[in-house]
Amino acid sequence: MIALSVNVNKVATLRNSRGGDKPSVLWAASTCIATGCQGITVHPRADQRHIRPSDVREVAAMLKDHPGIEYNIEGDARSDLLDLAIDVKPDQCTLVPVHPGEVTSDHGYRFPEDAESLRAPVTRLKDAGIRVSIFVEAGVENLEIAREIGVDRIEFYTGPFAESYANTEEHGARVFQSHIATATAAVKLGMGINAGHDLDLENLTLYRDLPGLAEVSIGHAIMCDALESGLAPTVRNYLNVLAGQPAPARGQA
Repeated sequence: MIALSVNVNKVATLRNSRGGDKPSVLWAASTCIATGCQGITVHPRADQRHIRPSDVREVAAMLKDHPGIEYNIEGDARSDLLDLAIDVKPDQCTLVPVHPGEVTSDHGYRFPEDAESLRAPVTRLKDAGIRVSIFVEAGVENLEIAREIGVDRIEFYTGPFAESYANTEEHGARVFQSHIATATAAVKLGMGINAGHDLDLENLTLYRDLPGLAEVSIGHAIMCDALESGLAPTVRNYLNVLAGQPAPARGQA
């Protein structure tokens, strides 16, 4: 079964736009867990424009009452994020390259170019007992280097796939072939497969067939759909699609 980890960043974005504590990140995470998701993802950026370190700690404390729900902290390999992850000890830390001023993540790590910058952070996280995933693009080469420095999983940057699928399903299917090839190579190296970025109910009907896919991290699309359908029904729809059911009609709970 493919695990769904719900990214609750956008809840924090809305909260931060007005100050105070509503909507509650903990409420959103608890609702998703009660609906059946298998994980919660947070991305505490350096500018704290959505998830803050205090959110990271509060979600970690809440998850102690939910054994079996995985916690995924993602972000660039800066020292304060690594310190926070090692202190909180999530199940997984997903390292994501960041360009200053970017609106959202838009590229993955490459090898051998990024190997040395990742070696020490990966070692620190692994020594703390944290599974390490890294953000990559389909077609990335030299994954054996990532495996050699201790990376456990790769997370595909699925933005280009989603854009292609939105153009036409046929175009999406062609782009998907490069994801299949890269995933197959990663699995042969003993690496797990995650994916995330602009995945939604429609394109998941194809992407769920990716070889070795263990987990998808979805936030923006779920929160957009939740405005139409409600959060709990929206999470249930994603779980149903991942389990092999057809996508519901747009706006249908």
